[in-house]
Amino acid sequence: MVRIRLRRVGAKKQPSYRIVAADKEAPRDGRFLEVMGHYNPRTEPATIHLQEDRIFHWLSVGAQPSDSVAQLLNTMGTMGRYERFKTGEDVEKLMEEAAAVEAARIIDPRTRRAAPDTKEKKAAEEAESVD
Repeated sequence: MVRIRLRRVGAKKQPSYRIVAADKEAPRDGRFLEVMGHYNPRTEPATIHLQEDRIFHWLSVGAQPSDSVAQLLNTMGTMGRYERFKTGEDVEKLMEEAAAVEAARIIDPRTRRAAPDTKEKKAAEEAESVD
């Protein structure tokens, strides 16, 4: 069974995710069939980029979204557009609507919190203890 799920990428303590179609039995960061977008929860608001035409394809052939991906798809309105796609609405019109929704989201490319500065923090603590 194929699932649409998150694949973790990014440095330690700085997670970012790819939205992929993968076999249900494959490991979280293991083999996958196709990358369909990415999700970065560290930006404000979270960055979500989806290739909706590919998501529609995988959903139409029976792929099941994981719980977390289903929430992301609902947040972006993709599941609602997929229901309209199943009723026979024009794909081009739905893709234009999806592009407009994505363009309307204001994304700050900076992350909410900085990466851990363990070396600098240790150096500052040592400097304070010497004084």
